[in-house]
Amino acid sequence: MRLVLASRNPHKVRELGPLLAPNELVPLPDHVTLPPENGRTFAENALGKARAASAATGQTAVGDDSGIEAAALGGAPGIRSARYAGEQATDEENLAKLLAEVPEDGDNRVAYVCALAMAHPGGKEFVAEGRCEGRLVQDTRGHNGFGYDPAFVPDDDVAGGRTMAELAPEEKDMISHRGRAARALMERSPE
Repeated sequence: MRLVLASRNPHKVRELGPLLAPNELVPLPDHVTLPPENGRTFAENALGKARAASAATGQTAVGDDSGIEAAALGGAPGIRSARYAGEQATDEENLAKLLAEVPEDGDNRVAYVCALAMAHPGGKEFVAEGRCEGRLVQDTRGHNGFGYDPAFVPDDDVAGGRTMAELAPEEKDMISHRGRAARALMERSPE
């Protein structure tokens, strides 16, 4: 099945393509306008994007909303992860702000959260969520990821103390929040 990804983030297109196989994941057409991310949860934001993309294209669409939650910050930045240091902030600026706010000698527990929503033109909808628990480290490492990946060390054994940005794509897909959400979504919506 052909799926339109309701995102303009090229990193998400690359990560989600293999995870949603054998479906063909195609980028969002330039003319489609996505709604603002003003939901209260990752799931609300993902569903809003999927609905908008499906309505605009007449095709089945997948919407993603994901971010990082820091225990020391009461779950922040959460749904504001992509805009944590400001509306036009870069990945580097968002990561620097998080590292400055989470004390190095304090509670460094973090979790990646991803909600994926699928909206079919006929109105059928599915939402699945995935989590990856870990800890935040000040010594950023690796070049394979994006966003907060260079400072996120997953708790999963496969990581062996490496950051998400140090993992090979196949290793990351096995344990990432996005990988877990994609597998759950495909189990719920096989068509």
